[in-house]
Formats: sequence, structure tokens, C-alpha cells
Amino acid sequence: MSLKTRGILVVVIGTILGVSLSLGGGVLADRDRPVARELTWEQARMLAEVMERVKRDYVEPIDDAELLESAIRGMVSDLDRHSTFMDADEYQDIRISTSGRYSGVGLDISQVDNRILVISPIDGTPAQRVGVEAGDEIIQVDDYSVVVDGLSDTIDQLRGPTGTQVTLKVRRENFDDPLTFHLTRQRIKVVSVRHELLDQSIGYLRLSQFNDSTPEEAGRAIEVLMDDANEASGQMLTGLILDLRNNPGGILDSAVGISDLFLDDGVIVSARGRTPESHFTRAAEIGDILDGAAVVVLVNGGSASASEIVAGALQDHGRATVVGTRTFGKGLVQTVTPLSRGRAIKLTTSMYFTPSGDSINEIGVSPDVYVEGARGFPDQRLNGDLDREQDAQLIEALGLLHDIPVMYSRAPDEEWTP
Repeated sequence: MSLKTRGILVVVIGTILGVSLSLGGGVLADRDRPVARELTWEQARMLAEVMERVKRDYVEPIDDAELLESAIRGMVSDLDRHSTFMDADEYQDIRISTSGRYSGVGLDISQVDNRILVISPIDGTPAQRVGVEAGDEIIQVDDYSVVVDGLSDTIDQLRGPTGTQVTLKVRRENFDDPLTFHLTRQRIKVVSVRHELLDQSIGYLRLSQFNDSTPEEAGRAIEVLMDDANEASGQMLTGLILDLRNNPGGILDSAVGISDLFLDDGVIVSARGRTPESHFTRAAEIGDILDGAAVVVLVNGGSASASEIVAGALQDHGRATVVGTRTFGKGLVQTVTPLSRGRAIKLTTSMYFTPSGDSINEIGVSPDVYVEGARGFPDQRLNGDLDREQDAQLIEALGLLHDIPVMYSRAPDEEWTP
């Protein structure tokens, strides 16, 4: 074993022992410490043996830094499909994406049972324009098989400089042969909110994802809808359709902010983890922006994570009727923690629960009214036309709002302003 490798391994083993003993002191208090120490050294020695064997016998030379980073990536990614180690570029990408601006093709993807699945194409992006759909299984990016490369490498391959080309091959349900798409990467500014007034007093609000600005944008959109309804019919908004279909989620606090727009009080979401920071409850503050007007939430299999927090909270509080199909079922919270040299780890730290105490992880939110959707709905473009003749889920939502009695805590009058 080389002196350099030996020195690196001594540091690694010492770090493993130090972290294990410092974090595990409370757990080990009632156990035999020598046995715990012996087991820790055995595992560390195995790591040293594997690293040395790889350096000596692997078909191509590999330096120590690359080998250690690979070990770290494997350690984190093997925990679950959502946890990952990020280098400086990847960390910068995720910081940019949560602000609603980044470069790429506009796909939100996840690894499910060793398959790379599209949770949703993002509105107005290259992926949406060429016809990639939620549920598509990515099998190849350019000449690289995703079966071999996995989730993090697939994300790397999809991203790249603006204006460059990438070819995507997917497998789609009910299609015998794979589908091939040619995309041009572009700088993407994600607009997450779209609104429109329907039938003079029914509003439509679609959220394509949950980023930092989504609650503020949604609040402004609802105020515009209130003004439009007052101008069109002389009355308050009588109902709102909140469309979360194909919304892959985003920032947890953004989902809490959206839920709080429609609730006066009560728990929105709770989470349980091992650390104090990962064990929390978020509750609504007084003030329902719609003042009790009816809400219907549209969901489908592409509604995930933060979308499920909103749908579950409004459903459990009886504040909204959920229409559509069962949601994706991602009930885990990831925390991004910065490391040295601009790197970070995204680690699953909590499991979240709806106000009723239910976990939706790998289960999803079950709609109050089940309505099967059709391909192409909703229109992936935020500025696309709503189809009241073929979009069965939208039609059901409108029907429900027309039949729900309107109850206000205050009566509308000519002096009313939102």
C-alpha cells in the first residue's frame, strides 16, 4: 500500500471512528464499548482493503480523490433514491433550480425500482415542447444507458450549456417501441403560476412547481381573480380550481405557504426524523384569502411531494375537494447541507405526515372524486387553452363548484375590494 494511500486511509478511518463514537455515545451507553469499537474498526479495515484493491487492480488508473468521492457518493445514494452527494456544480444547480432559474431540458425525474422515471416535464421547456410526458421511463441519454449510469449521472447528461443538443430515448406505457426525442438545452426561467377566470366567478389557478416565489405569485394571482370576478359579475369569487396535476413538488415551505392561503388554523404538515431540526410541525395562520369560497384541487400521478402536502392538508381540513387520480406518493423530506469546497449532501431527514397523521410515502393522496385523466391534459404550456369538452377532470371540478352552495363570512357589496 502506498504511503499516500495509507495516509488517506488513516484519516478516513479516524474520521469514521470519531464520528461513530461521538454520535453514538447515547446509543452505546448501555452496551459494551469494546465490542462496538471492534466492529467499527472491522468495517473501516474493510473499506481500506477495498480501496487498495481497486487502486491496484482496476482496469484503468484511478486517483485517490476520485476514488474517495465515489465512495462517498455510493454511501449516500445507497440510503434511498432521494439522497445524494453533490459536487460544487451540482450544488449550484440545485440552488438555482429552487429559485426558478436554471439551464437544461426541463425534466423532473426520479429513480423508482432501478428505473429513471419522468415525474413531470416543466411547463414551457424543451422537454415539454417535444412531448415528453409524466410516467415516461428514460432508458438512454445520447449514447449512455441510464441503467448503467443511474440517477445522478442521468441528470448530469441532461444538463449542459445552452444551445447544445441532447437525444432522449424513453419507454412509454402502451407503446411497443421506445420513443426518441431530440432536445436543445436552454436557459430556463420557470414561471410556476397561471391563472384564469372561468364562468365569471370561478377562478382557475395552476401551479407547475413550488419554488421560493410561488406563494407570493399565487397570492397575487388570486387577488387578480377576485378583481376580475367583481368586475365581471359584481360578486366575490365563488370558487377556485387549484390545478396541481403534473406538479413534481419543490420547496416544503412553499407548499406550507400555499396551504396557508386557504386555511385559518390547524396543522398543515408534520415531520418526524431523528434530529431536532427534522422533527417539526407547520401550522396555518389566521386568514383565508378566499374567505371560505369553495376549492377543488386537481391531482394525478404526476403530483408529487409538495403538491401532496397541499392536497393532503386541504383535504384533511375539509377545505377542498380533491379530484383526479392517486398522486405519486413521495412523503419524504430532503435537507440540503453545504459541505467544504462548495459541495453538499441532499439527505432524507424526515418523513412527513398529513394533518390526519397519515403518511403518503409510496401510497399517495387518494382523491375524494376519482376521475381518470386523458393524455395531453393539462396542457403542458402554462399559456395553453383549457379544454372544457375533453379534459374530464376539469369538467368534474367545474361541475362540483357549480353545485356547491356559496358560503361567505362576509357579504359582498359594491364597496368590497380584495
